[in-house]
Amino acid sequence: MRTYMISAFADEAGGALDVQLAALKRNGVSRIEMRMVDGKNASHMTAAEAVAVRARLDTAGVQLSALGSPFGKIYANEDFEPHFQQFLQGLKLCKILGAERMRVFSFYIPKGDAPEAWRDEVLRRLSRMLDAADEWGVRLLHENEKGIYGDVASRCLALLDAFDGRLGCIFDPANFIQCHEQPLENFALLKDRIEYMHIKDALLSDGSVVPAGKGDGHVAQILADMPGDGCMTLSIEPHLTVFDGLQTLQTEILKQKYAYSDANEAFDAAAGALREILAAQNREWR
Repeated sequence: MRTYMISAFADEAGGALDVQLAALKRNGVSRIEMRMVDGKNASHMTAAEAVAVRARLDTAGVQLSALGSPFGKIYANEDFEPHFQQFLQGLKLCKILGAERMRVFSFYIPKGDAPEAWRDEVLRRLSRMLDAADEWGVRLLHENEKGIYGDVASRCLALLDAFDGRLGCIFDPANFIQCHEQPLENFALLKDRIEYMHIKDALLSDGSVVPAGKGDGHVAQILADMPGDGCMTLSIEPHLTVFDGLQTLQTEILKQKYAYSDANEAFDAAAGALREILAAQNREWR
C-alpha cells in the first residue's frame, strides 16, 4: 500500500519565506514545492539568493519536494531560446536548493489552433529540456495545466509514452475538471504513470476550487486506489477564495461556504482537508 509524503505550495500562505515556513510548521509539513519566495519566482533567483534560501530551509528542517517552476508556460510559437536559457538556470538552482525534481508544462497552444498541430514542436522543446535535466540529475514532472498541449489525459499519456519514462507525471484533479474532464476516468488512464499529485479539488459546475474532498475530483477515492507501494508526494495547492472584509460582512460568508478571511486560514483549511482524508483511510504520511 502507498504511503504519502506531504508537501505544499506554501507561498499561498504568504509571500515571505518566514510566513511560508511558519505555515508549514503549523500544519506539520516538512516539505515545500517552492514557487514564489520573498516576492520572486524561485526559478528566477540568483545562485547567491538560492544559497541563502537553502540555509533558511535547512535551519527550519524543510526540504524541497520539487521546484514549482513555470517552465513550459509560454506559447508553442513563442521564441524558445530565452526560455530555455532560463530553464538551464532553473536546473542549477535545483542543485543548490536540493530539489531532485522540477515541475514543468507542455506549452500553451496558440488560440484557434488544434493542439495536434503543435505536437512535434512541443516534443522537440521537451526533448531539449529532458536532455539538459538528465545532465543535471533532475527529474522533470509534467503537470496537466489548462490550455497547454498536455491539458487532457489522452495527450498527457501521449507525452509520457513519447518519452518512455523520462518524463514524470503530476496528476492534478482540479485542472482536469477545469478542462471539463472526469478525474476518475483520467486516473484510470494514468494511474500507473502517476508519481506526484497536486491536492486540489474543484466543482464541475463552474470549475471553482474547493478543499480536497469537497468537490468533484474524487480525491479520497483516487488516494485509496493509488496502485503500487512506496512513498508518493502529495503537494497541497490550496487555490481557495480569500474573502476581503469578511469580518465586517457577516451575511456574505453564508453565501460563500469556502471563503476564508486570510491566506493563512485558507492554507490551513487545505492542509486540514487532506489530513482528514488520510486519517479516514488510516494512511501513513510524513
